[in-house]
Amino acid sequence: MEHFALIRSWARDRNLIEGSTTQAQFVKLIEEVGELAEAIAKGKEHQFKDSIGDVIVVLTILAEQKGFLIESCIEQAWDEIKDRKGRMVDGIFVREAD
Repeated sequence: MEHFALIRSWARDRNLIEGSTTQAQFVKLIEEVGELAEAIAKGKEHQFKDSIGDVIVVLTILAEQKGFLIESCIEQAWDEIKDRKGRMVDGIFVREAD
C-alpha cells in the first residue's frame, strides 16, 4: 500500500477526515509549517525532515476532506509548473510573466 493511502487510512481510523474540519486541519498545517520554520532557522536536520513529512500528512488529510486525492493535487501542480521558465534572484525562482 502506498504512503498516501496509508495516511488516508490512518486519518480515517482516527476520525480526522469526517470528524475534523478543514479549518482545524489548516490550523494544524500552520503549526507544522511553524515547526519546519524552526528547523530551518536552527539547522535541526532531523526536525526538518520530520516536519516536511508532517506537512504532507496534513495536506493529505485536507485534500481528502475536500474530496480530492493528494496525488491529483500534486499532478495538477506539476502540470502547471513543469514548463515554467524564469530566473533565480537572490536564491528565489522568479517565473517569467505570462
